[in-house]
Amino acid sequence: MEYLKFILYGLIQGLTEFIPVSSTAHLKVISIFLGIDDPGTSLSATLQLGSVLAIAWYFRSDIFNFRSQSSKKFLDYLLHKRLLRSILIGTIPIVLLGGSIKLFAPYFFENILRSNLSIALLSFLMAFFMYLADSFKKGSINIKNHNYSDSFLIGFFQAFSIFPGVSRSGITISSALISGWERAEAAKFSFLLGIPAISLAAIVEFISSFNDFFSLGFLPLFVGLVTTFLSSLLAIDFLLNYYSSNGLKIFIIYRVIFGVVILLNL
Repeated sequence: MEYLKFILYGLIQGLTEFIPVSSTAHLKVISIFLGIDDPGTSLSATLQLGSVLAIAWYFRSDIFNFRSQSSKKFLDYLLHKRLLRSILIGTIPIVLLGGSIKLFAPYFFENILRSNLSIALLSFLMAFFMYLADSFKKGSINIKNHNYSDSFLIGFFQAFSIFPGVSRSGITISSALISGWERAEAAKFSFLLGIPAISLAAIVEFISSFNDFFSLGFLPLFVGLVTTFLSSLLAIDFLLNYYSSNGLKIFIIYRVIFGVVILLNL
């Protein structure tokens, strides 16, 4: 049963991390509905490492191309490559907001912001925000011609994804569309921007809850990470192929239904 539980956690995390429906909210709510333990912020963040590895693997050709174009030392490469600088700039807001909450209001986050009522209300709010974004005319900004102000703005909105129910991919893709990005490029930048944000969250949670992980067992956690990795690959491929042609409509409808179901079961 322990292995089945972690496989379920991995499937939920992987399938919902990149589809704009909020992985953290689904991990908590579905776990409650099925009568199993809420994985909590620490385990949720650790499982996200499987999603990070999936991003790196899916976009490995892009990442290797970035590296092969420069013969400089790695640090110089990081500082001078435009896209990498954009990702670093876009990561600043979530580090500041997430760090502040972790230091000054950890219990408020666990008890209030992870409540089912909060998740339901944020699901409705995100459905409206995604509807506005999906209604905007097609933009022309992409990874090659964007400005650092574009990446910072998307990063600013990404910071709100620390609240369960928001969805990191949902809010970054939507804010990019409102800012005038091309659909496919908005999704791609959202995935790449997520690498440092998700990684940092997982590392911080792992360190702060290091002793708790010994009680979980290495093998169940490993199974959960592998499941997360494989299901994340499926989710990334699905979103890139489906969203470019169909937009966010199906996800908007789902978010409204998800919020209603939660409210009916409070």
